[in-house]
Amino acid sequence: MIDTHTHLYLPEFTDDGDLQAGQSAAVERALKAGVDTMIFPNVGLDTIAPMNALAAAWPANTRMAMGLHPTEIKEDYEQDLERIIDELHNPQTVQYVAVGEVGIDLYWDRTFERQQMEALDRQAAEAVRAGLPLILHCREGIDQTLDVLSGHRGARFLFHSFGGSENDVQRIRHTLGDACLFGINGIVTFKNSTLRKVLPSIGLDYIVTETDSPYLAPVPYRGKRNESAYIPLIVDAIAVALSVDRDEVSETTSATAKEFFRLNSGN
Repeated sequence: MIDTHTHLYLPEFTDDGDLQAGQSAAVERALKAGVDTMIFPNVGLDTIAPMNALAAAWPANTRMAMGLHPTEIKEDYEQDLERIIDELHNPQTVQYVAVGEVGIDLYWDRTFERQQMEALDRQAAEAVRAGLPLILHCREGIDQTLDVLSGHRGARFLFHSFGGSENDVQRIRHTLGDACLFGINGIVTFKNSTLRKVLPSIGLDYIVTETDSPYLAPVPYRGKRNESAYIPLIVDAIAVALSVDRDEVSETTSATAKEFFRLNSGN
């Protein structure tokens, strides 16, 4: 199984005052649960070092993506973005498998909507330049996201933490093509979630599994710290929603993720 979106490198994984030990213990629990690959998307400038450190400690089981999260973008974001782009193309670092996590987030604040759209446009262009897919964060910003990405239709897109409607799926495919992937996480297990009814319109071949750890823990851990070891719970929920065998979900989503991130090409 593959966790295509996890932030195990964040301070929330400090256990008994020891961040490094807590992070490594989380990776070990994931491996024990059958999750053999974890992808770390970046957030901002201050997360690059801890993300790289944890990935370096587990090179056989982790990969990284480089991007500037939309909530990190303020009025004077350009300098931060340039540093992120320099890191993306830095030949002295481990090769990144995607540009992310990037996108639009207008849930709490719309002040920097224009800047978020500019940053997404720039990072999408860098993804095309590098031949990498985009890991997209889209919260209350699907109109703006599709407006920007329509100019980069040839890129590969993964809508992380997807919780939208069938209409959203149709709009995404109409605008960007029908090869877009959708990251499904603990939201699919929530009691009042409508996502389970949307999954058939997505189709198993276009789904990848994720946790978004330490956020959005699936039932029965909702409200607690999430971690990659909970991927099997998400696989089970997808299997029930699509009326297919859990092994089929595990095998199909893993194969899709490997192809999308080109994990078999030496990355």
